[in-house]
Amino acid sequence: MRANRCVRVCARLILLAIVTATALLAPPPPLFAADAPPADTDPPATVPAIGRAWPVGSRPPVLRGWEPPATVYGPGHRGVDLAAPVGTPVRAVARGRVAFAGRVAGRGVVSVDLTATGDPPLRTTYEPVTATVEEGEEVEPGEVIATVDANGSHCTATCVHWGLRSGESYLNPLSLLPPWLLHRGPSRLLPLA
Repeated sequence: MRANRCVRVCARLILLAIVTATALLAPPPPLFAADAPPADTDPPATVPAIGRAWPVGSRPPVLRGWEPPATVYGPGHRGVDLAAPVGTPVRAVARGRVAFAGRVAGRGVVSVDLTATGDPPLRTTYEPVTATVEEGEEVEPGEVIATVDANGSHCTATCVHWGLRSGESYLNPLSLLPPWLLHRGPSRLLPLA
């Protein structure tokens, strides 16, 4: 009886030692979502700052930023949510061709393949929207491609979800915007001399 108890205690101690050693030797998890590599992706692509317009407004509030998931199906946010009232015009951020304009799971979606961004090209997505363009149309930066729809938003306030993909990899859509557009500050007058 006593021998069986000793065997069980020894087995538990050995198991505890193995679990502890595994936990101590494993690499630490990232502290912030931004430090985590996108898990449902190929190696990250370089995103050229080719954007020439915000999708909505001139510098809309970002209600929720890009948070890549730690695993393929893990929680995260695969785009950014920009505050925009219902009916707000949604513009193409860069030159491209409309890859999709229709409904997905009850939401209006427009996807644009961006010109000269590789094979496969970078693809921007906008939802929930009512499309004003059709699949196959060429669009220019700043061209209205949709309006913000009241139905299908996952935001607490009305917003447009703006996404960016390279193949199956989700990327931060804000990286499409050059610094002068992303961080535009107040205008300043400088002396001529």
